[in-house]
Amino acid sequence: MELDNTINQYFDFPFNDNLKFTFRELANHTYGLSRLPSNMRFAAIFNQKNPYKNYDEQKLDEYLKNDISIDYPKGSKSEYSNLGMGLVSYSLRKHSGKSYEKLVKELIFDKYNMTHSGTDRTKVANILVEGINERGKPTPNRTPGALIGAGGIYSTVEDLSEFAIAQFDSSNMELALTRIKTFKENEIRDVGLGWFIINRKNGNKWHWHNGGTGGYSTSMIIDVENKNGILILANISSYHNKFENIDKLGFSFMKMLERKSLMSG
Repeated sequence: MELDNTINQYFDFPFNDNLKFTFRELANHTYGLSRLPSNMRFAAIFNQKNPYKNYDEQKLDEYLKNDISIDYPKGSKSEYSNLGMGLVSYSLRKHSGKSYEKLVKELIFDKYNMTHSGTDRTKVANILVEGINERGKPTPNRTPGALIGAGGIYSTVEDLSEFAIAQFDSSNMELALTRIKTFKENEIRDVGLGWFIINRKNGNKWHWHNGGTGGYSTSMIIDVENKNGILILANISSYHNKFENIDKLGFSFMKMLERKSLMSG
């Protein structure tokens, strides 16, 4: 599989308006897709606690056949989309004939020694921290449905630390590929494959991504050159009005580490 292959070859039907999308476009969010498919947005209004639960592959196929469209010209900007990342995993599942659980276990968890990560909530129930909604009340865990690639992994700080440390190993060429700039947003930020790249005034680069659901918020920032990183997992809803403080905290810690590296260097 090549980055500039289209995902369309893995589907036995044409997409609406004969639209085609490459893996690169989906992984750097430059394809013009909305955040969620149109035939999911309406249903999500009535099931806000678990909006992805009933969105199965049949509904996703119907959307691709009949309704998929782009909101802005391809390549004109990068705008994050859960739909795009969900389509990446859907295409990989079709190509391999394997479940998402098997794919991430073989290609990520086993390779980087992530022994407490998975997509099956029942297998991590004994260590799973309860999610909290924007009002501070317990909220049920979401069921990812067909868009599982947009947020279907349960993990721990320890496991994600292993993933971050693996980024510092130059022999992991597949990880180095994800960190290469594929789109320029502005002078401060570029986009890799999944990663957002923060260009520091001192010439350093930070690779960052955050995420969240109705019950959790996350942020990871790594500095490959200086082998520094900050990882925050919180059971605070991404809909909380101070959700951005998770990232602010991470960036403040990274600045402290950067100053320490400069002083010791």
